[in-house]
Amino acid sequence: MSQLSDVLGQFDAPQQVKAMGVYPYFRPIESDQDTVVTINGKRVLMFGSNSYLGLTNHPRLKEASIKAIEKYGTGCAGSRFLNGTLDIHIELEERLAKLVHKEAALVYATGFSVNSGVVPCITGREDYLIFDEFDHASIIEGKRLAFSKQLKYRHNDMDELERLLQKCDPDKLKLIVVDGVFSMEGDVAKLPEIVELSKKYNASIYVDEAHSLGVFGKTGAGICEHFGVSNDVDLIMGTFSKSLGTIGGFIAADENIINYLKHNSRTLIFSASITPASTGCVLAALDVMAEETWRKDALWANTARAKEGFLKAGFEIGHTETPIIPLYVRDNTKTFQITKMLMDDGVFVNPVVSPAVRSEDSLIRYSLMATHTFDQIDESIEKISRDARKLGIIQ
Repeated sequence: MSQLSDVLGQFDAPQQVKAMGVYPYFRPIESDQDTVVTINGKRVLMFGSNSYLGLTNHPRLKEASIKAIEKYGTGCAGSRFLNGTLDIHIELEERLAKLVHKEAALVYATGFSVNSGVVPCITGREDYLIFDEFDHASIIEGKRLAFSKQLKYRHNDMDELERLLQKCDPDKLKLIVVDGVFSMEGDVAKLPEIVELSKKYNASIYVDEAHSLGVFGKTGAGICEHFGVSNDVDLIMGTFSKSLGTIGGFIAADENIINYLKHNSRTLIFSASITPASTGCVLAALDVMAEETWRKDALWANTARAKEGFLKAGFEIGHTETPIIPLYVRDNTKTFQITKMLMDDGVFVNPVVSPAVRSEDSLIRYSLMATHTFDQIDESIEKISRDARKLGIIQ
């Protein structure tokens, strides 16, 4: 073995969990991503998906993907900057800009590459990046690449955010980067307060709408639309891998900002374009989202049903305001154990343990789709409650 292999081979945390028989990752699914999936030939209720509107197997999205492949092929063989821009990319960007109430938008191959490519390139060495401690890993990765001064505030703590803004040079750029919905805890950014502070201290705002697009807002545009602050937010980011049924991401802003990003964002310039299939899929998903408004209503009805059930069962669910419901376990080992027990019982949930969160904040992440039925939700709550009582997580 090489020295590199020897050094990296010292990482044995997965092996330890496997030895306990509770390893919960890379579970191969043998069917489409729906409310029920097939794993090892067995029916499993899916409560670990981000497909909030239940569109991953919608016939119109499938048809649009197939038609895009038939017309444009399987890939673009280059970046948007050079040979990889299609007319449907432009069409999609125009649709997205209109959806989130911005002048222009720019589509990337993944949501991760939006944050990791936009965050580091729009502020300079003397400027400030200010971010919530619970921001998504893609934002954290982006700020690691930035040369700007970096300031972190406690989660949703507006007093600390203001103290940080007071410390900044008033003549330099100050960019507050925040998730609209926090993906593990399910709570919402205090955007109205952030907007108020941004105006007071002449700061700019970047909102990640990954888990709020399709879920919040009159038209499903997200948290900014929900709070009526789209015009006060400088950059709005979103992904296609949650509500919109495929993969990819975008950033939307005014023409000046988008023009700058087109010619400076390295993850756009040096990455191959989003595929024709995914582009066609998103265009169809936007149509379905606009026409089948029952989906968002059903999602929120399911959310209310599940929250009521878990609270009645005695679970601690934190401050969630969304279809993401954290069920706090507060013990890494028990989190792995209940995930395995639930899989054996036919319920798929996601474990969240350290270092993603502190060990005392470990949880199972339960997430809902518009297409879940009340019967499926009730069955899952009954099984989760039963296994949680066995482990002493609830009484």
